[in-house]
Amino acid sequence: MHKYLLLLSLVCCQLSYGQAPTGYYDAAASLHGVPLKAALHNIIKNHNVISYNDLWTAYQTTDKKANGKVWDIYSDRPGGTPPYEYSFVSDQCGNYTGEGQCYNREHSWPKTYFNDVPPMNSDLFHIYPTDGAVNGKRDNDPYGEVDAPSWQSQNGSRSGPNNYPGYSGTAFEPIDSFKGDLARTYFYMSTRYYTEDNGWKDWAIADKADLKPWAIAMLLEWHHMDPVSQKEIDRNNAIYVLQHNRNPFIDNPDFADCIWGDASACTTTPVSIASVDVSGKIRLYPNPATNQVRVDLSLLPPAETLALDLLNTQGQLLYHKDLNKAGITTIDLSSYAKGLYWLRLHSARATGIKKLVIR
Repeated sequence: MHKYLLLLSLVCCQLSYGQAPTGYYDAAASLHGVPLKAALHNIIKNHNVISYNDLWTAYQTTDKKANGKVWDIYSDRPGGTPPYEYSFVSDQCGNYTGEGQCYNREHSWPKTYFNDVPPMNSDLFHIYPTDGAVNGKRDNDPYGEVDAPSWQSQNGSRSGPNNYPGYSGTAFEPIDSFKGDLARTYFYMSTRYYTEDNGWKDWAIADKADLKPWAIAMLLEWHHMDPVSQKEIDRNNAIYVLQHNRNPFIDNPDFADCIWGDASACTTTPVSIASVDVSGKIRLYPNPATNQVRVDLSLLPPAETLALDLLNTQGQLLYHKDLNKAGITTIDLSSYAKGLYWLRLHSARATGIKKLVIR
């Protein structure tokens, strides 16, 4: 009966989903560094704790695709066809012998490092529904970047030696579409449990709840490369209904730079993100490119005011242009070295990012 009451509560509240309440982040205004982290911690701490078992029911609102299936970040292929999909309840694990058989509850911050105790062990912000076998393969490995995988899931998630400087052990690399999601998850965990990590264990990616320098550098790259998506916005709002707290790094992505990165990115007034992902409507040609690339935004609303950025893989801004309409614009690439770059589009209502190779 408790399970059904929780589900009814979720359904009733769906129509009231919104962004952060007015004044929610006022105490964090104009702060940066540790004072900002402390202020955000005080805002989001003492959340309403749901039980570990109630996660199964919560997922039916927090992690549901448009087609009603489970949104599994270890099997989904945004913009493509996933290798398999799961139905809520009937496909819960259970036993499994391989990938594609059932879904369970993945502690993205492994529970062994906080002794599997509440409130961390049922905090929805870091516990995702994922394929049981892929979850088991990842085990307690940190997230990282893997160039020579010893194993790969059907959606392209990889396990193997970490190639990101600072850690050379085994790591698990999610696909690019979910790297920003997990980066913002880790920023949340480090902030939500700031000064509340007594008894936590040190591990490859963090000393208790404090992220290690190599992890900060990588996660900031992921944060910039894969900006906030509508999926994250919807999930943040759904969890707020249940836990009565939010992920600040989804509501205001600049907070991450204000605490761990470039303080010049800090905004004096926190804002909420209400944009939609339009990456699929951005067309680049040629790509790979040499001397120039044409950016076709004609699929976007013509009255949209846009900003166009070019960033390197460290998240550094190399080029910026304001556009007063959607159409085709050309970027001169002759002064940039060969390699991988990211082209980012953002406005008050939309955001998108595309990979660009210069050769």
